[in-house]
Amino acid sequence: MITRLRGLTPATLLRLLLLTAASVAFVYPLVWLVSASLKPKTEVFDNKLVPDHIQWSNFVEVWNAGPVLQWLINSTVVALMAAVTVTISSAAVAFGFAYFRFRLRGVLFGLVLSTMMLPGAVTMIPVYLIWNKLGFVDTQVPLWAQNLFGSAFYIFLLRQFFLGVPRELFEAARIDGCSFFGLFRRIALPLCRPALIIVFVFEMQASWSDLMKPLIYLQTEQYFTMPRGLKQIIDAFALSGEYHWEIAMAATLLATLPMIVVFAFAQRHLLDGLALSA
Repeated sequence: MITRLRGLTPATLLRLLLLTAASVAFVYPLVWLVSASLKPKTEVFDNKLVPDHIQWSNFVEVWNAGPVLQWLINSTVVALMAAVTVTISSAAVAFGFAYFRFRLRGVLFGLVLSTMMLPGAVTMIPVYLIWNKLGFVDTQVPLWAQNLFGSAFYIFLLRQFFLGVPRELFEAARIDGCSFFGLFRRIALPLCRPALIIVFVFEMQASWSDLMKPLIYLQTEQYFTMPRGLKQIIDAFALSGEYHWEIAMAATLLATLPMIVVFAFAQRHLLDGLALSA
């Protein structure tokens, strides 16, 4: 080990130090959360990573604070629906921009990208009025149905992948009688699977951790997602005048673990997709 370190150049050592510092900075909040979720109320913010007293009952009290299991199920359903719809719709639009040659294609694609410049606050009220007119307020539909129309960022990402597929493959398939939908389903999607996984995982994580939409559209407790449920738990502590942060930390850890598992299983595909996109 010492021999290996001696063979490292100063630049390599500096790079290792920077990577180590960045790793610690990213891992520390999660370690702190795990530690805080196991501490008694009086020790939550003592900043010790190893608790002096471990209180497993915090995770029992979480289930008494609200219908956490129902919230987790709701978050899972909403996240899956949001990820599936945005992946399919964005891929279809991206394939159209990548494969078809038509007038004003660049202008239309520029208009799609320009929508990323709009702050969410600009469209928040008009979109709410639309869903209210359709009668979907206080349902989970607005949390994922907007993704049926795709996402500008994901369209841009997937279009770059589709442009990397040799056009000769599509032309050969067309000669064999393959339809345009067949080109999309049998050639484009399988060859760009890493990009599709990136879009799916990113949107699933974004939907899972989203609090703004549930705050706007949901009023009934049984429809709450996990972030909205955590907000209600903390608000209940505020109304009672006594904050139980150890229970809030335990609930936050339960809400975080599913996404850690998802990223762990999708890590290889994410790295492949990021490398290809770069």
